[in-house]
Amino acid sequence: MLVRITLSVVLLSGIAIASGRVRHAQTENLFTTVNSNSYAGSNTSSNDATASIPRDQREFRLLATNKTSTMQKEMNEAANAGYRFEGTMGGETSFGGSEVVVVMSRNPAAPKQRYEYKLLATSKTSTMQKELQQAGDAGFEFKGQSVYSSTFGGKEVVVILERDFESTPVQWEYRLLATKKTSTMQKELNEAGAEGFIFVGVTVGETLVGGREVVSILRRPAAR
Repeated sequence: MLVRITLSVVLLSGIAIASGRVRHAQTENLFTTVNSNSYAGSNTSSNDATASIPRDQREFRLLATNKTSTMQKEMNEAANAGYRFEGTMGGETSFGGSEVVVVMSRNPAAPKQRYEYKLLATSKTSTMQKELQQAGDAGFEFKGQSVYSSTFGGKEVVVILERDFESTPVQWEYRLLATKKTSTMQKELNEAGAEGFIFVGVTVGETLVGGREVVSILRRPAAR
């Protein structure tokens, strides 16, 4: 009887030990699997995050000329290669003399033509008003202005306008204000603002005909 009891205890102890080892092994395997999956998931998430970071690189083109008529042609040639207007300034450069300078940029991954440009340059602000309105009727939108002393045109007001091929054309009504007195300009700006015009640009410079003037440009959507 004693032998049977002892044998039963030994057998039960062995079963318990074996069962404990199996549970331990299962726990280790589960721990290893969970950690492996977590690590793999972490790597996947990191790679996805890296892949989703936008790579919006830019290429720039700088245009400089002492003839405003040439600048419009060069701007549209750049636009054909996917470039878009960024900014303009007229002034004296060390080697080019008096030039109008334009900076354009594009996304090298999508060099697609989308924009058309019109450059207006005149020494008479009254002429500029007429040309601005013609451009506005054709859906061109104001983008920048400067006063520039060109080699052939003399001292001129320069305005750059843009039309987007991929958007529905919007007609604009433009108003150009030019005066030698800043107090007068404030009054005229407020009068235009009361009529719904929005300010888009201003220059202070000397034109051939008007002398030293403050020139402001405003716009509003054309009445339909």
